[in-house]
Amino acid sequence: MEQDIMEIGEKAYRAANEILSMAKSEQGSLFVVGCSTSEVAGERIGSASNPELAEAVFAGIYMAAKEKGVYLAAQCCEHLNRALIVEKEAADKFGYEAVNVVPQPKAGGSFASMAWKYFKEPTAVEHIRAAAGMDIGNTLIGMHLKEVAVPVRISIKNIGEAPVVCARTRAKFIGGERAAYNKGLI
Repeated sequence: MEQDIMEIGEKAYRAANEILSMAKSEQGSLFVVGCSTSEVAGERIGSASNPELAEAVFAGIYMAAKEKGVYLAAQCCEHLNRALIVEKEAADKFGYEAVNVVPQPKAGGSFASMAWKYFKEPTAVEHIRAAAGMDIGNTLIGMHLKEVAVPVRISIKNIGEAPVVCARTRAKFIGGERAAYNKGLI
């Protein structure tokens, strides 16, 4: 099992690195991740929270985010209304109001609990507008992405038993058929 957990952490790192590269994530932007460790372990979402798996997945993703210079936002589970754990610095930078909650494995999720444990100054917020995201186990991160989300297919389809779905965002197209667009924003 220990080898499997190490492999899961490495796979999480590769997946995060790949989506952040494909999304052309800018330094200082937000990257939202939702993760069901129950799904990673092959169980039904919300039924088998696993802090040990969460620590491996979190460590891999957090390393990739730090290397790219982006802020990681860890989505909590539905019991905390999918609030997010971010660094206080990110909440301040983007003007997000803090809320008072500390995630636990069975109320917030093991992944968000790891963010709380390892972030320098963890802060819970209710809403963000991330530039890119990764959903591990169908946790529904879409509400935390900017308005125009674009699916991104990465080479890693699963982490453990959990399906991986990724997205980046882009600026809205406005102006109709005669408008010209900046190709760098597509």
